[in-house]
Amino acid sequence: MHKYNHVKERAIELYRSGITNLKELARTMYSEGSYEQSENNLYQLARYTIRKMEAQENNPGLTKACEEAGVPFENVKHGWYKGKHWSIAFKQDNDGPTFDDMLNDHLDAIKNHTFKYEPIKRTVVADGHLLVVDPADVHIGKLSTVFATGKDYNNQVAVQRVKEGVRGILEKASGFQIDKILFVAGNDILHIDSPKRTTTSGTPQDTDGMWYDNFLIAKRLYVEVLEELMKVADVHFVFNPSNHDYTHGFFLADAIQTWFKDCKNITFDSDLRHRKYFKYGKNLIGTTHGDGAKQNNLGELMSIEATDDLNKGDFRYWYLHHYHHKMSKDTVSCTIETLRTPSEADRWHADNGYMNMPAIEGFIHSKDKGQIARLTHYFPLDEN
Repeated sequence: MHKYNHVKERAIELYRSGITNLKELARTMYSEGSYEQSENNLYQLARYTIRKMEAQENNPGLTKACEEAGVPFENVKHGWYKGKHWSIAFKQDNDGPTFDDMLNDHLDAIKNHTFKYEPIKRTVVADGHLLVVDPADVHIGKLSTVFATGKDYNNQVAVQRVKEGVRGILEKASGFQIDKILFVAGNDILHIDSPKRTTTSGTPQDTDGMWYDNFLIAKRLYVEVLEELMKVADVHFVFNPSNHDYTHGFFLADAIQTWFKDCKNITFDSDLRHRKYFKYGKNLIGTTHGDGAKQNNLGELMSIEATDDLNKGDFRYWYLHHYHHKMSKDTVSCTIETLRTPSEADRWHADNGYMNMPAIEGFIHSKDKGQIARLTHYFPLDEN
């Protein structure tokens, strides 16, 4: 029997008994205490079930058309099969997960994870330092092959490099007293933003895997990396919206914040503001993807947008992404750096000569002396 059949049967039973308001019906089912689902999920399932039932009962011609077409009525959505009187759309196995499948995945993930992280008590250190960990432009879902570009890059390589790179940064930082970690997330963590394999603006991409698999891969990767970082120091998670995955990237950041909602050793800044700021001692650090405001305006924007955190003697930094290669410059008011990416050039970038040296970068900031070290974990150029 399907996992939700008992829910659907009870919804139909209550509906036929006279509870026709679906929100009231869901509340009634939830109050019975016999179901694992939340009240909202019960409402969604009840609405889906009742609409299907009414459609089948009120449209005998549609039911007959389904039988003639060999399409199970339960699989019907709307439009496409052209019969004499009806157009029918039915779900294909390769179109992705159904609503029930995705709900089941979500409930199983919640059930298998307690969301309970025991608070880690830290010893206050006299000479503490901030470690910035910034896996930039990971592009989970990007596809590059030796045949087309000379380098392989896919989901497996992306995950392997992020984990290896973060471990490499932690190892290089082990000689410093780290009392805080700034983890910079977003910045094209996902390669596409639609089932049509395009970026947010609609640019087609060469891809590895389905959009929903890539989302789950990125979620698992972030959870594992953050759990590893919290062993070293408390973490501040900052999310930068980006051009490849403006919507899915935000959903991912929100899912991560929800995952750690009861964890006392991590804080979040995951709204949709394009520029984010973080204060550490005399350091004021701005992060942004890099596809928005012009670099020449970033110092002035910092002075306007971060006035509450700004002091005259501050060391001011901007960490940018998007460009996939290293640039660093001092301006009158701040230092601006763009970060390397662990990803390889895809076919279009390789054809046009936009090659990069893959790496993950980190930075050490002293409370009183600003940025005192750059840490880079390169990936071998000859690994293919």
